Amino acid sequence: MKRRDFTKIALAGAAASVAAPAVVRAQTTFNWKMTSFYGPNAAFYSTGPGGAKDLCKRIEDMSNGRIKIQFYGAGELIPAAEGFDAVSSGTVEMNYANSYFWTGKSFAAQYFTAVPFGLNFQGFNGWMYDGGGLGLWREVYDRFNLVPFVCGNTGVQMTGWFRKPIEKPEDLQGLKMRIPGLAGRVYKELGVDSRLIAPGEIFPSLERGVIDAAEFVGPYLDRQLGLQKVAKYYYTTGWHEMATASELTINKAKWNSLPPDLKAIVENACAACNTISEAWCQKNNAEAMEDLVKNQGVIAQPLPDSVVKALKVATDKILAEAVAKDPVTKKVNDSYMAYKAKYDAWADLSEAVYHSKIRKA
Repeated sequence: MKRRDFTKIALAGAAASVAAPAVVRAQTTFNWKMTSFYGPNAAFYSTGPGGAKDLCKRIEDMSNGRIKIQFYGAGELIPAAEGFDAVSSGTVEMNYANSYFWTGKSFAAQYFTAVPFGLNFQGFNGWMYDGGGLGLWREVYDRFNLVPFVCGNTGVQMTGWFRKPIEKPEDLQGLKMRIPGLAGRVYKELGVDSRLIAPGEIFPSLERGVIDAAEFVGPYLDRQLGLQKVAKYYYTTGWHEMATASELTINKAKWNSLPPDLKAIVENACAACNTISEAWCQKNNAEAMEDLVKNQGVIAQPLPDSVVKALKVATDKILAEAVAKDPVTKKVNDSYMAYKAKYDAWADLSEAVYHSKIRKA
């Protein structure tokens, strides 16, 4: 063999040996588990466009099967409320939920789902993607070994269903209402007996008079529960959740094990589901609300101004107390509220004018 030919073969072999590990790494398959706060067949959250199962499929399809995700609804692998800890400890790689379920870990988590009298869908996305919200969220979750993503949104929710009309703040005194989280604390300030009841128990609880009112999500999902059959007064708009974001959390070590291209796929699949899920809600809620009002005798109307003002005062009080107690919450709150002030000023000149004048022209 000529020396020149030998040299070419040797160099080619060396190049192949260097490239081989990179090729192997690029084709590594990751088999992960995703748990959820919601049941395996929960409409919207589990099975709807942009829901948890859709997100799993998008990630697998976009990665050409390099990330395979086995989805487990609440109770199938772990209880609903244990997803945060399961991902934090590395028991599972991913969990689908809403961040405000974890306010017991950090009150600041509330801001990454929805804050009463807070940002709408457009404003929330602006704060999250371009206003520092996502960076703060990851800072808050970092000590729990979690990397969070926005992966869905219901858009604006409704105040809820009431068996009797609400005309003034005093009408809330002694009212028994299914309402979770921070909104429940706000209602308690006005004398409401706030209760946390599973979705499947809302209808029978209203029907039997165990509760007098209930909040769930919006027209489409509320109608599925049959709430219009046991309460006719449907109050809008949801002051407590102007846009309700879903979260995907990933164990930090597992996230760091992904190559850059797979990280980009996960991030973009989450962003796609965020948009697609909200679009699905807009279409289906519009159709459901029309049916509820025209065909099922539902009385849909906003809460009286005096009630809204009382709820706002109570909300401000609770948030101020939370901010005073915790510097992490203060940091998130300051960012959120500063962004909201600027967004509100812009929305008054854009969205508000559209709704009050242009749309009705």
